[in-house]
Amino acid sequence: MSDTAFLRWPFFDERHRVLASDLDSWAADNIDRKALHDCDVDDQCRRLVRAYGDAGWLQLSVPAAYGGRTGALDVRSLCVARETLARHAALADFAFAMQGLGAGPISLYGSESLRARYLPGVSTGRTIAAFALSEPEAGSDIAAMRTTARRDGADWVIDGEKTWISNGGIADFYVVFARIDGEEREFAAFVVEADAAGVRMVERLVTIAPHPLARIAFEACRVPAGAMVGDAGRGVRVALGTLDTFRATVGAAALGLARRALDEAVGFARERRVFGRALAEHQLTQARIAGMATEIDASALLVYRAAWMRDCAAEPVTREAAMAKWYATEAAQRVIDAAVQLHGGRGIVAGSPVEELYREIRSLRIYEGTSEVQQLVIASRILKTQNAP
Repeated sequence: MSDTAFLRWPFFDERHRVLASDLDSWAADNIDRKALHDCDVDDQCRRLVRAYGDAGWLQLSVPAAYGGRTGALDVRSLCVARETLARHAALADFAFAMQGLGAGPISLYGSESLRARYLPGVSTGRTIAAFALSEPEAGSDIAAMRTTARRDGADWVIDGEKTWISNGGIADFYVVFARIDGEEREFAAFVVEADAAGVRMVERLVTIAPHPLARIAFEACRVPAGAMVGDAGRGVRVALGTLDTFRATVGAAALGLARRALDEAVGFARERRVFGRALAEHQLTQARIAGMATEIDASALLVYRAAWMRDCAAEPVTREAAMAKWYATEAAQRVIDAAVQLHGGRGIVAGSPVEELYREIRSLRIYEGTSEVQQLVIASRILKTQNAP
């Protein structure tokens, strides 16, 4: 990371500074940005997950009792890791992040037996996890969920379809959210192994910045009662609690992409000559770079405030995490757009660094809750807690 001054902010401990330095050095030696764009994304994600496990980086994704580094999930560490990896390559960040999100419900709400069964494999990279919440007609609107789970003796039987599932098709297990059959407002979460009877990949979804993404069907899929994550009827709490924990890390990934865009823009502006002098010497260029840098710092403050509050303040971070995710992803889009503009025609050449960043940032404004949903979350929290006039 070329600019690590922010790590001196009071949000961090020395271990976070060491993590940023060590992971950046490891990524420089082990991540080939160009190769990640040129090869099969499924194979690349499998390889990355295994490499992260072998190097010990996935220990950040689970609690210490199951192979992790800290007693509980440390969101600041996850944010530092995602920012660092995203600065190297978006797919590298994705492969790391989905291990934490996919296993997050188990880490936060799972029984001892579920944690002992699944989390060690996640931390070593031998098991790939996935979070299966969204549906064709129910993304952020969890109440519209149509997937059902009905009790049948000692088991639960799941029927329905999930879509936009990251790691879909390569995961070893999915944490699946479903409405309890016959109940309007009661939901549950279950760990479903990918090779279980009744699990079927409907289609692979290809986006402008490809990564493993799929529609998954569950057809009379039977799981034991012990596969439930948390309590029956509390599935929404499991889903929202997991998203609250990991939402700030999406902002951190956007921050990494934005920092890379600024690096590319500054380097290009110093070298490119326009009207007899370096592009960087023109005042309009300087103004644009100043705006980019300021948006990056503002994003970092929001991201790491939310992460610090989650780790240290022992209070709800729903509003702060939503602010971090919303602002950082939108700001990164603006920063990357500015970098493309500064590059001129070279910025829209397929395969150029800023062109790749332009495609990679777009999905971050949508997944784990769109920017519009984040605004609703923020306003809802303010209206519930602010004193009435």
